[in-house]
Amino acid sequence: MAGVRVGAGLTVFLSMMVGAFLWGGLADKVGRRRCLIVALAINCVFAFLSSFAPGYGFFLFFRLLSGIGIGGTVPIVYSYFSEFLQMDKRGEHLSWLCMFWMIGGIYASFTAWGIIPRYGWGFSMGTEFQFHSWRLFVLVAALPAIASLVGLTFMPESPRFLLENAKYDEAWMILKQVHDTNWRAKGQPEKVFTVTHIKAPKTAEDEFIEIQSATGTAVQRWAVRSLTLCKLVLRNIASLLSAELRFATIFMAIIWFCMAFSYYGLSVWFPDMIKHLQYMEYESKVKVFHKERVENFRFNFSLENQIHKEGEYINDKFISIEMKSVRFESSLFEDCRFEEIKSTDTVFENCTIRSTVFYNTDLWAEKFIDCKMQNTTFELNKFGCHLDTVEENDVLIYLVSFLGSLAVLPGNIISALFMEKIGRVKIIGGSMLISAGCTFFLFLSFSQSAIIALQCLFCGVSVAAWNGIEVVTVELYPTSKRATAFGVLNALCKLAAVLGSSIFTSFVGISKFIPILLSFTALVCGGLVALKLPDTRGKILQ
Repeated sequence: MAGVRVGAGLTVFLSMMVGAFLWGGLADKVGRRRCLIVALAINCVFAFLSSFAPGYGFFLFFRLLSGIGIGGTVPIVYSYFSEFLQMDKRGEHLSWLCMFWMIGGIYASFTAWGIIPRYGWGFSMGTEFQFHSWRLFVLVAALPAIASLVGLTFMPESPRFLLENAKYDEAWMILKQVHDTNWRAKGQPEKVFTVTHIKAPKTAEDEFIEIQSATGTAVQRWAVRSLTLCKLVLRNIASLLSAELRFATIFMAIIWFCMAFSYYGLSVWFPDMIKHLQYMEYESKVKVFHKERVENFRFNFSLENQIHKEGEYINDKFISIEMKSVRFESSLFEDCRFEEIKSTDTVFENCTIRSTVFYNTDLWAEKFIDCKMQNTTFELNKFGCHLDTVEENDVLIYLVSFLGSLAVLPGNIISALFMEKIGRVKIIGGSMLISAGCTFFLFLSFSQSAIIALQCLFCGVSVAAWNGIEVVTVELYPTSKRATAFGVLNALCKLAAVLGSSIFTSFVGISKFIPILLSFTALVCGGLVALKLPDTRGKILQ
């Protein structure tokens, strides 16, 4: 199941990479608000469908499509919000926006902690579909996206985007609305909006689309418009490496990649290492029963962390119990009855099972390895995609995730308050170098409590770097390329997340030295490069 979890996570990261690249480019040509609404709608629809997926393949497919929507929201939101902010408050308010990343993480970890371990919250829809608690969690996790989608329908388009695309009347109306709203909030509703007219010629790109769209059939017009849009998006992406933007793009790409590689790699590695340490401790306490003979006995208590070898069970009843991490090897079951069984990580290997009934259990064929079945019946078996290992129900893991999300709060507050005073460059470089120091301390202590403490410290420090990176990204690029640049860099971030998660996970239980060294090296390199960035404080958005 750990491989299943990692596979689903990597699938979402890959789809988010595609979504960031796609929607970031479109937002600069179609509009921030329109693209954001479509991206959120895609996320909501397929997140809802994934909750009802009949199998793992369908679940991955729906999460893949949902991730394309999720990936598009980040580059658009930062570009969209930054274009409404005044210069001297831009860094601070963008940092406050970053805090909702933390709030979302707390919401996700808290609801996962409160819902997923509650096995009994599920219900059956026939014998083929089990609506387990994880499905309820997927639905609950989609609620903020639905609320955002509803709220966005009341928001205006970015006036900077409208001006860039020669929609001057619309831009004037929105600017007037913003002006009137702000002055009413200050208690001066009579303040007059003095801008009366905005006029500029249309660009050649706009004229090209209109000329082509006025000819041919509806399908031809759609094809020409779509092809033109693709060309404009690709041209915009290529322009990120133009002479005036080349060094900024290369530096930001290195910083995004190094930060994401380390952050997402460690985000997976921390809980997986805790699980590994727990597993090793759990394995050390396993109880082994050898050649036991149990006859005419009713098991009405749970079996956990046990290995039964060459046992004989004659006319026994296993009624309404849970089996957790139980293994029966080369054992005989004769005239037994298994009823209302809930199992996790339980297998029967090389056993002989005669005249035995399995009624309303989740013991299906895959849990019987090289077993001989003689006159054995299965009635009302529970099928469907559901949890199958005890580690997924370990409350400590959800608590660790919750603490990691909560630890981001101090870093968010400090970076927001000092973004304008200290500067973006110092915050990014300093935070990445301090985060590297946090990973280095992992060499000195390696217990569960040390990992949890260093995870919280790492998350609290690194969030300041993330805030600075996102602020600088929107300030370095002009309006016509802002969402495109953010989308390309965010797509690179997701690629780094895939690589980091895959590499770090593969070393769990093998070596702690390599993940720590990789993380330390990436953060130091990214931090040093960040110190070479221009200071964008006081810069007017182009």
